Amino acid sequence: MRSHQFLHGLRVSLRVAVPLAVIVLPFVILVRGAVTLYSRAGWSPWLALLGSSVATIGILALYGALMTRRLTGRARYWWIARWLALPLVAGFVFRGLVFLDRSHVQDDATRTEYHQAHPLLRVALSTLELADGRLVVTDVSRTAADYVRLGLPVVTGTLHAPQADGWVHAVDIHTRGRGFLVNWLVATYFRAMGFRVLRHVGTADHLHVELPLR
Repeated sequence: MRSHQFLHGLRVSLRVAVPLAVIVLPFVILVRGAVTLYSRAGWSPWLALLGSSVATIGILALYGALMTRRLTGRARYWWIARWLALPLVAGFVFRGLVFLDRSHVQDDATRTEYHQAHPLLRVALSTLELADGRLVVTDVSRTAADYVRLGLPVVTGTLHAPQADGWVHAVDIHTRGRGFLVNWLVATYFRAMGFRVLRHVGTADHLHVELPLR
């Protein structure tokens, strides 16, 4: 009886896990792939993002080819790659680089600072935005004057300041009222994508997410 229940539970879990993995995989390839190429292979941010985007187009085209083969008997891989996957990935990446919805930033100043964040950090945030409707970025760029204004000790070497590559490598994400599980899932997502995550209290409780310098 117990073995039957175990097998039933396993089948149910697989029915949920497999479709979820299929949905999540392209985003993992896009974000984690770009971070890996940037951090470990030493590629430039734009080249790393291009490489992971091409791989994402490939996996989406494969999905489409498997579907068309099942429905029509013909796998139209290259047609789907060119006319569906390419525009979809390009549009998603472009939007993530230039735009973060007003509901996901604390104020207009933070929204303006969004463009100063490292491109890979922006793409990671725009991907999280799809799953986290209550995401709020509270801070991006920060100078010594900002620390003084907030009554905090000036932090030297902070990744909130523009680095040698011209980008800010850190953002802060609001945590209050979101519950332990949600905050844990957000932190786990960023860590899984190759970012460093710290819990800071400072002026307000928040998750400090940063892309380590090479």
